[in-house]
Amino acid sequence: SDVEYFQKKVDAENLECSLVAKVTDTGYLTISWRGEKIVNLSRAFLDTNGVQLDTTINVASSSTEANSCPFASTPASHTDLATAFKDTISHLNSASQKGLGEMFDASIGAGTVLWPFGGKEQLTPTDAMVAKIPLISGDTTTTTHMSWGFDPEIAQWSPYHGALYAVATSVCRIVTSGAQLSDIRLTLQEYFEKLGTDPTRWGKPFAALLGAFKVQDALRLAAIGGKDSMSGSFNEIDVPPTLVSFALAPGSTKNATSPEFKSPDEDIYFLQIERDDNHIPDLAQLKAVSDAIYEGISNGTITSAHSLGRGGIAEGLTKMALGNTIGAVLSTDLDLIQERHLSFIITAKSEITGAWQKIGVTSHEARITTEDTQLTLCELKDAWTTPLESTYPTQQAPTHTEVATFVHSSDLTPAVSKEKAAPRVIIPVFPGTNCEYDTAKVFNEAGASAITQVFRNQTSEAVEQSLAAFAAEIRNSQILMLPGGFSAGDEPDGSGKFIATVLRNPQVADAVMDLIKNRDGLILGICNGFQALIKTGLVPYGEIRDLTDADPTLTFNDIGRHISTYQNTRISSNLSPWLANTGVGDVYNVPFSHGEGKFYATPEMIETLAENGQIATQYSNANGEASMDISHNPNGSVYAIEGITSPDGRIFGKMGHSERRGKNLAKNIPGNKHQPLFKAGVEYFL
Repeated sequence: SDVEYFQKKVDAENLECSLVAKVTDTGYLTISWRGEKIVNLSRAFLDTNGVQLDTTINVASSSTEANSCPFASTPASHTDLATAFKDTISHLNSASQKGLGEMFDASIGAGTVLWPFGGKEQLTPTDAMVAKIPLISGDTTTTTHMSWGFDPEIAQWSPYHGALYAVATSVCRIVTSGAQLSDIRLTLQEYFEKLGTDPTRWGKPFAALLGAFKVQDALRLAAIGGKDSMSGSFNEIDVPPTLVSFALAPGSTKNATSPEFKSPDEDIYFLQIERDDNHIPDLAQLKAVSDAIYEGISNGTITSAHSLGRGGIAEGLTKMALGNTIGAVLSTDLDLIQERHLSFIITAKSEITGAWQKIGVTSHEARITTEDTQLTLCELKDAWTTPLESTYPTQQAPTHTEVATFVHSSDLTPAVSKEKAAPRVIIPVFPGTNCEYDTAKVFNEAGASAITQVFRNQTSEAVEQSLAAFAAEIRNSQILMLPGGFSAGDEPDGSGKFIATVLRNPQVADAVMDLIKNRDGLILGICNGFQALIKTGLVPYGEIRDLTDADPTLTFNDIGRHISTYQNTRISSNLSPWLANTGVGDVYNVPFSHGEGKFYATPEMIETLAENGQIATQYSNANGEASMDISHNPNGSVYAIEGITSPDGRIFGKMGHSERRGKNLAKNIPGNKHQPLFKAGVEYFL
């Protein structure tokens, strides 16, 4: 039957499946529980959508108190520009959230076009998420853009303005990321206090929907779906009237644009959408300006674009400058501190005409300079990053400070397999594995034949079948690839244990050792796969063995949280066939995403690994110097070790996701992102 067919397909993917309902032609929805019918509703009743209710709505006026209006001019408490600048960028709604953002995997799927924090320093937040349309094979230049808009201060003051500016802000952020306004679609999420029968409470979501609709109608943008809740009350505490707008649009990798300054000596322009006395923006102007920005990005005139908000020009310039440590020399009488909702800063290679005001030029000096004030980017960075550093840390002194830049270079050409055919690669998919598609794709593009195999563990019978099938595939393959992820939720007691337990199963272990000892095969483990290799002894020993506390391990990052970042890694040894297409000292900028990536080994073990050339890769600065600084070594690995090999180099384990590569990925991060491991692994057999 269809049910049995579907359940078999689900079981093959190691998913749970239960039949919960059947479609009938009775015209009734019935639900039974423990054999007793508890629901019996007719289709005709359901079609009425329930009882219609009426209520009285009262839309209250916005507060007339000057200090409550979020559109007020610069607060009088600011005595000088330097203090005002720092106070503005250190506000909680303006301060850096990088420590929070790095807790989420931004490179999964190998499709991220704009990294969340751009520039060589990875400090400039993007206005929108931009990613390629995911493909199992092949490549695309088509992207999806997603942004959001919401300011709680505006929404608290006026739900109408809060929703209006939420929708308009989300649109502006899509536009500055390189997509076209007319392609945007919206989805809105509302969260309001419990309404009851109070007309004034009912007036808040009513006003918010009117505000959102005004922008949609003027810009001709539809909202698709959405979610709402009217239960945001606890005793006397109510949530602020909340309507968050999410904007989405298709785009192209060519047009994807990020806010960080790209180079010195580019002109900086500013434009603010005009408003009336009631703070209603000129939406026709917004449409025209959005079209002009799209044209400027498309023809290459605009190099950077940023949509401003409550922190005004001060916040915008700070964020744009920090990414690449490029300063700005300003020449303007504009208030730099005043809020600038629905305003833009762009940089351009040539003159921009129209309503745009030139306010300065980018500079190679690491400071923002006005006629009478100089602010170094160092002091601005400190002011911007400090407020949330204790809650979402980005800095951590290494617990081990010893470091050396290892060099193991041999004139010998790495050995090649006696088998001369395109290799077959087996990629097991364990519960929690999430990199199998990316990994299979890069192997296939390199000329291999990659096979993914789901490991089923819903029942003991499924486990036995999976162990036998896995062992058989290893014996039928030339490369074993252990991909990244969070196998079994990184339980029990640390990451990689589930995979390691599978590898230690006698029939699987025999197949693995036969691959290495008798069939000249290769093994690669990345991230979670590296954790499994090191927990079995396959690295650094080249065999599955019992381990002791003196053996190398991977443990929790020094910073105590998950990290998602790009980091430079250097090639420290050419021992491994996996590194045959690289040179010792080569530097690659690779994405990392893990919570337990700190490599630890005793000094004696480090010395042995170094002498044998088994320290394959190290965390480094852009110049290829190994580093223990967290800005280069995100997990605190001893001696900055990122990857190690077995004694003969044919088993390689590393933390960096070299498989998450492709054209136009992380466009706002500099460096060589293509580490050619997979082609080298395939060529070993050709």
